[in-house]
Amino acid sequence: QVQLVESGGGLVQAGGSLRLSCAASGRTFDRTFMGWFRQSPGKEREFVAAILRSGSNTYYTDSVKGRFTISRDNAKNTLYLQMNSLKPDDTAVYYCAAHNTGTIYNTRSYDTWGQGTQVTVSS
Repeated sequence: QVQLVESGGGLVQAGGSLRLSCAASGRTFDRTFMGWFRQSPGKEREFVAAILRSGSNTYYTDSVKGRFTISRDNAKNTLYLQMNSLKPDDTAVYYCAAHNTGTIYNTRSYDTWGQGTQVTVSS
């Protein structure tokens, strides 16, 4: 059974940093892309970042470009999201996901999800 387990969330002041991790089991890391999404209360889950299996290509939503960095360690089957210069608007539950088919920007293109980790940024 494929599983994704996120960790690293927490409470941080605006301007601070957090690093999220996502440990994968099974053959999840064989997928072409892995992604991070987030969801705030009352809002739809939204794309944050994605990375190609080799790590050579990364993709970000505009609001996090220059502040967040997605990376992966294929030897450890672990996905990361380094978040710097955090803002209160970044407050959300963050999910990692394994891509299946379709555009990397759409939640429907991913078929395996972690349970999520809460990130709260105070002003």
